[in-house]
Amino acid sequence: MLNNPPGQNRMNRNAKNTNTPMPRKLSSIAPDWWDYTTLDADIIEAAARLTPDAMVKLSRPGFRVMLYDTLEDFYLAEALEYITAWKQSTADNPVGICGPIGPTEQLPLVARLVNELSLNIRSAHFWGMDEWYHDGREVPVTHPLSFERADRELCFSRIRPELVMPSANLHFPKADTAAYRKTWEGVRCAVMQGGQGDVKHWAFNDPPKRQGQYKDHPPTPAEYRKLATRVVDLHPLTIAQNARTSGGGNIAMVPTQALSVGPVETWKAEKVSIWHAGFHDNPFGQRLTTWMIANKIPDSSVPMSLLAEHPNVQFNFYRKGIGTCAVEMH
Repeated sequence: MLNNPPGQNRMNRNAKNTNTPMPRKLSSIAPDWWDYTTLDADIIEAAARLTPDAMVKLSRPGFRVMLYDTLEDFYLAEALEYITAWKQSTADNPVGICGPIGPTEQLPLVARLVNELSLNIRSAHFWGMDEWYHDGREVPVTHPLSFERADRELCFSRIRPELVMPSANLHFPKADTAAYRKTWEGVRCAVMQGGQGDVKHWAFNDPPKRQGQYKDHPPTPAEYRKLATRVVDLHPLTIAQNARTSGGGNIAMVPTQALSVGPVETWKAEKVSIWHAGFHDNPFGQRLTTWMIANKIPDSSVPMSLLAEHPNVQFNFYRKGIGTCAVEMH
């Protein structure tokens, strides 16, 4: 790790002996938004140079980097985080896990493990971390892209009725976020899992638009961390990615807003575990957030980097999915 990681002195370099830093450059993807293309070039270059073995060596207290050589091992390890969390749950001390749609391959494995182990999880809880938002409300479970529908069909409807938790213990964000936020009180969240999108989000914690007080500079990490579960305007990169991964490239079918668990709830989780199979974010993106978290460079234009300030974060990589940042023409 660097003694002075790239980007740490950005404000001083740009300040030019004043107390007002110079405006950061415009995004090369969407000029009306903040995103990782507004970072200093030295951060970009340092991240792109990382090899998989170098990424593992970036582990530090509070941040662990794990590599898996097969997808079978990768998704089994992800599924076992559910089992480990739910085994801790009792009626007097309920425990839950917050999980993503993307990846989803772990969900049928979770159901199979619960059934095969005859694990009674009736006291356990589950939080879905996000949902699409359209026409002033969350999309219904009948919507083809519904995350709640995916969770239920791929996991909870497959668990034997005598083992599965009641519907009251399954929490999915709704347009009225107050009820969802209240479910985080009195239940211990052992793990919040997530994937990483092209825009470097977890859940739909996208970078904000470049407007108002954030026209020249993105929110500070402290400001961004005050955000709770809310309706989010989606960065164009997020819309395009979800069309690619879930809708065959049909951008017109993807809502432009979503409901997302926020940093407030994320910091209530004892552990944040991010799963990089290489299917959602690209080789560069996987390297970038690893570098920034390891070197404690939180920047809200790269929302995942704010996890540099969480006390217990684990990045899990499928080795073959890390790829390379070398130029390859296709």
